[in-house]
Amino acid sequence: MQSRSPASRTGRPRSATADAAILAATREALVELGWSKLTLGDVATRAGVAKTTLYRRWAGKNELVVDAVAELFDALELPDRGSLAADIEGVVLQFATILALPEAKSGLMAVVAEATRDDALRERIRASVVDRQKRLVLEGRARAQARGELPAEPDPDSSARTVDLIFDMVAGAVVHRTLVSAEPADEEWVRGFTRVLLHGLGD
Repeated sequence: MQSRSPASRTGRPRSATADAAILAATREALVELGWSKLTLGDVATRAGVAKTTLYRRWAGKNELVVDAVAELFDALELPDRGSLAADIEGVVLQFATILALPEAKSGLMAVVAEATRDDALRERIRASVVDRQKRLVLEGRARAQARGELPAEPDPDSSARTVDLIFDMVAGAVVHRTLVSAEPADEEWVRGFTRVLLHGLGD
């Protein structure tokens, strides 16, 4: 089933308070009910808003859950711990902590499964989660270049490909470790992963 296009934004401006309450209620419902039993009606009741308010903002459950989960990842920060390796370890540990949350696990796995047959939903995941979090790669690379740890990459196409590759390697490894293998991404694993990421298998 294809996602419907978002409704046009007319009338009164959106309320940031209402949006926050709806997204928080969605995460709460994910934990208590699971993906299959979650309904927009239940979310509206928990958030204290009319069901029509949800439909003015989101086309359906898939899109709502994507945005609720994406908000969790917006809390990610790249700590300045003095070196590229230490910075990577810090943000990967944060990422793993978020993925361990029940609402993140159930929500992310559900929408990724739905996206295999819904191109519009796949694009929403890309825009709301993937593209937004590439900011961390850009920030980390710029910081490492300023320290002299990484060379400059002036060609914009090559630079964009590098950002995509780094993001895919980090996100793919951590998601697989925590959600597919169901193993902890603890400090020891993160140190080993970071070493391989930066130096390959030769060191």
